[in-house]
Amino acid sequence: QLQLVESGGGLVQPGGSLRLSCAASGFTLDYYAIGWFRQAPGKEREGVSCSSSSSGSTNYADSVKGRFTISRDNAKNTVYLQMNSLKSEDTAVYYCAVETGDSCPVAVDEYDYWGQGTQVTVSS
Repeated sequence: QLQLVESGGGLVQPGGSLRLSCAASGFTLDYYAIGWFRQAPGKEREGVSCSSSSSGSTNYADSVKGRFTISRDNAKNTVYLQMNSLKSEDTAVYYCAVETGDSCPVAVDEYDYWGQGTQVTVSS
């Protein structure tokens, strides 16, 4: 059974850091694009970052550039999102998703498999 499980969310003060993990089971992440998305209450789900396997390229939303870093550990079949200098506006449920075409599309509905999400709350 294909499954993605996010972890690492929590409550953090502004300026703090968190590292989210996305562990895959039932398939290998080596060949696929992995995206991180977030959804705040009352807002649409938005892309945060994506990593393409074949090209090795990564991309980031303008709102997180310079603060967030996506990385892969293929041996652990896990993708990470390191989040630094967190702001209150980063508060959301964060999701990882797999796109089997390995192209990091912008559209949310082009991703094939999704995790259940992990809550990140940035507040003092």
